[in-house]
Amino acid sequence: MNIKERYKLLLLVVFFLVAYYVPWNHEIIRQAGLEAFMMLREYAREHVLTCLIPAFFIAGAIAVFISQASVIKYFGAQANKLLSYSVASVSGTILAVCSCTVLPLFAGIYSRGAGIGPATAFLYSGPAINVLAIVFTARVLGWQLGLARAIGAIFFAAIVGLSMHFIFRREDEQRAAGAMHLPEEEDTGRSLAQEAMFMLVMVLILIFAAFAKPSGDAATLWQAIFHAKWIITGILLVILGFILYSWFQREELGQWVDSTWGFMKQIFPLLFAGVLFAGFFLGRPGHPALIPEHFVAELVGGNSVWANLFAALASALMYFATLTEVPILQGLLGSGMGQGPALTMLLAGPALSLPNLVVIGSVMGWKKTGTFACIIVVLSTIVGMLYGALIT
Repeated sequence: MNIKERYKLLLLVVFFLVAYYVPWNHEIIRQAGLEAFMMLREYAREHVLTCLIPAFFIAGAIAVFISQASVIKYFGAQANKLLSYSVASVSGTILAVCSCTVLPLFAGIYSRGAGIGPATAFLYSGPAINVLAIVFTARVLGWQLGLARAIGAIFFAAIVGLSMHFIFRREDEQRAAGAMHLPEEEDTGRSLAQEAMFMLVMVLILIFAAFAKPSGDAATLWQAIFHAKWIITGILLVILGFILYSWFQREELGQWVDSTWGFMKQIFPLLFAGVLFAGFFLGRPGHPALIPEHFVAELVGGNSVWANLFAALASALMYFATLTEVPILQGLLGSGMGQGPALTMLLAGPALSLPNLVVIGSVMGWKKTGTFACIIVVLSTIVGMLYGALIT
């Protein structure tokens, strides 16, 4: 029996043991199971069509239409560090996606030869540096936390990327050496401006389709964008249809669909499994699951090493939809959470989640994924402690 078949057998054994021994008739277990599927339903309704589907098509377009030589030139191991990390670290201000929506985009650029450093800097910054979320944080939780979140997230993206590059630089060099023997890219007949317009329109569709509803006291501009989001998205879809009809051949579109489907097959099952697990153990905000919310609140009081470390570890497993981390933290702060652990969760939570980690492991391997998560947990813990000591 080969390793793959042994892995399947192990999964079957685990499922059997869970079905046999878990007391599913217990009230708490039944509630946790219900929360798992309620979270999955909520995730499917709020994120799949407006966030993930556009992101998958962008990832497929990156894999098919973006020159691999260009990706390696600007984001590869030998690329200009200042340029690659600067672009990757501020990408979140444009995309404003959650920790799961950024996954197809990350998989697209990584599969095309992006270095581990710029790719993970992008992976962190996509959900962490969200302008609307930072403004919302400042208005609801105070300007100090909002400012600390903004500064910390930008620097974190660069530090995380540079750390991953340093730790895995030999593997990056091997990937770069293999890329030197790639065949020459075929001439598509499209100009660079046309390629850029195509990608820009799809990114704008993702941004406006996924634009979250701002709070009642948010700026008028955010309110206006939210109310006009579907009109803008519809106009962009018409433009995209014209671009596809005028600039692309049928064979290319077929390759694009095949590539998009490949990413979906790889990511969707793992993502949904991760959402089920997160819902079972932690539940949705305000809805109890296996681990009660008050238990978390009690463990993150004060500004000790343990409080900040627990906040980082808990937020690395919890799933935060865009903007929902703010009301969650508002409730935890009201229950006695310290300012340091609050910042820790703001820096670690949006970029990490159990569904997110499961998928990243399938893309770049569990060793890199574990290192990526550990760097964020450690950095968040340290910065949270420093902020808590400064603010009190």
